[in-house]
Amino acid sequence: MGIKFRLTILSFFQFFVWGAWLITIGTYCFNAKGWTGAQFGAIFSTLALSSLFMPTITGIIADRWMNAERLYGILQICYGLILFYVPQVNDPDTLYSVIFAAMICYMPTISLSNSIAYSILKNNKYDVVKVFPPIRVWGTIGFIVAMWTTNLTGSKANANQFIIAAVAAIVLGIYAFTLPKCPPQKSSSKNASLIEQLGLSSFKLFGNLKMALFFLFSMCLGGALQLTNMYGDSFLSDFGNMPEYANSLVVKYSTIIMSISQISETLFILTIPFFLKRFGIKKVMLFSMLAWVLRFGLFGFGNPAEGLWMIILSCIVYGMAFDFFNISGSLFIETNTDSSIRSSAQGLFMMMTNGVGAYLGSKISGYVIDTYFTVEGGAKNWHGIWVSFAVYSLIVAVLFAVLFKHKHDPKQVADISH
Repeated sequence: MGIKFRLTILSFFQFFVWGAWLITIGTYCFNAKGWTGAQFGAIFSTLALSSLFMPTITGIIADRWMNAERLYGILQICYGLILFYVPQVNDPDTLYSVIFAAMICYMPTISLSNSIAYSILKNNKYDVVKVFPPIRVWGTIGFIVAMWTTNLTGSKANANQFIIAAVAAIVLGIYAFTLPKCPPQKSSSKNASLIEQLGLSSFKLFGNLKMALFFLFSMCLGGALQLTNMYGDSFLSDFGNMPEYANSLVVKYSTIIMSISQISETLFILTIPFFLKRFGIKKVMLFSMLAWVLRFGLFGFGNPAEGLWMIILSCIVYGMAFDFFNISGSLFIETNTDSSIRSSAQGLFMMMTNGVGAYLGSKISGYVIDTYFTVEGGAKNWHGIWVSFAVYSLIVAVLFAVLFKHKHDPKQVADISH
């Protein structure tokens, strides 16, 4: 079995074990359990909270003390075992603790899987920029397959969705132990400082202006990602309150319409090698930010009738918005950090996007929507919501273009493969 195929399996199941329940946990909490939006919101926030510290901690462990593939396998097995307990939970406070524990195990595996893939590909003399995106695209396919598996097995509103994820996670964890070894890059210095011995050197990256700005903008984009996860399906479903749109395909099949976003990811991932080599990392990240402007703006002006094309185009643009920053940002870390702190630096990137950014995005957006865009009776001014998000993204893009200095060096991009 070839290395690329083995990493493709890793990527596929990395997101399968998440996609089996991430989109449908809301249906489970609301329909099956009858819990409130606030209770569900608290449970969903565990994704961001766990990303604040776990990716960094596990990155440090992988850099200093344990093979990355072994740590990854242990975390996936623990994640699966915790999910097996979900069917026994009957109150939201307990589910909060259980999902939090599961996320503590799962969230760091996203950045670890990248580090493992980069390490194995480079050790086998592959061009990472060219080879990794086609491997990573199978992660998105895995996510989509998991969504359909949950729906087709009738598990959308019951706890079986967590069992599906649990079984796949344990199998994935065992599989990880068969991967080529990814040993830690220990420092050879006998006079290393306490910070270096603990593997905390990656935090020094904040002392570099360019890296600090990169992590700051990563946080801002992490907030943008959270907005679509939280409100996209609700936005489309709310058209059902308007008589002229109540029976439209958008309302009846809102989740399928939203899944176009994931499908578009599989296409845009494949274009990343071309864009990176042609335009460089900074411009690719800027393209992502401008794509977020279109994502939100098209939602703001779209509707299920004559504006349907805007909704569809918004979902298509999502692929560029999401993938161009996440993958090019990960490659930026790979080309601008020392090998001894690379795994923990990837963890910091994860922490700023899926941790700090996602948490602030959910909290601030909720306050803004409740304060400025909710009318009597609880109805929401979705046009105003999406336009305000588009303006926010545009401001972030302009500031990034002006403040973030990074000259395109084709040789540096090519060196990722070495």
